[in-house]
Amino acid sequence: MRIMLTNDDGVFAPGIRILAQQLGAAGHEILIVAPDRERSAASHSITLRKDLRLKQLAAHEYCVDGTPVDCVVIATQKVLTEPVDLVISGINAGQNMGEDVLYSGTVAAALEASLFGFKAIAVSINAYREQKFSTAADWIVKLLDSGLETLIPQGGILNINFPNVDPDQINGVRLTGTGHRKYYNFVSIVQEYEDGFSYRIGGDLPSWDIEKGSDAEAVADGYISITPLGITLTKGDAFPAILDWLEDNSLLQFEKD
Repeated sequence: MRIMLTNDDGVFAPGIRILAQQLGAAGHEILIVAPDRERSAASHSITLRKDLRLKQLAAHEYCVDGTPVDCVVIATQKVLTEPVDLVISGINAGQNMGEDVLYSGTVAAALEASLFGFKAIAVSINAYREQKFSTAADWIVKLLDSGLETLIPQGGILNINFPNVDPDQINGVRLTGTGHRKYYNFVSIVQEYEDGFSYRIGGDLPSWDIEKGSDAEAVADGYISITPLGITLTKGDAFPAILDWLEDNSLLQFEKD
């Protein structure tokens, strides 16, 4: 397959490098378009009112001084000379499970690719240090050999999270829903001033609600988690109550004089 790689950890991050190496060794054609530096938690942000720079680093390898979504936009609009079969965002250094998918530049890049009509997956590993990227990369090759890309939902992506273990410690693959997590000591005060203070976001490791069938449960049990994600923003189950309220207050249609 012809595969485009991107991420939010930066073009020289080990996750994307190891993934590119192992996919290439498996016979896939690889194109890299990734941020020039770490852009973690960029979410789905896109850069406006500022010129961005695309730089070619090598054959089929580019970096952008923007967000992960910027990378996907410029790749689809100006870099690709022919369509790719798949976009993979990752391997991210840290999990993207539960509510983290809302902040993740890794997941956002994959979702942006899906909006342009490309099949896409996001890949992350559940560790902030000493990540076993080769385990995840090896399994991505195996999953693609088994036809994983054919299961990507139309208008959506597959969000894949790996436990940080050796290959022989993977217990299997689970289809999961997104779980829930809480961060404690989320904001730390750096310095106080007369008129306020400076602070930094990012504290202790997240505390996960290990719910049955969730991504967090699967990874905690040593399984690869695959979660289908999409962008469906409308909460249809809220319609009946709102419609009743509109009717009760005669707001559905105004009488004209």
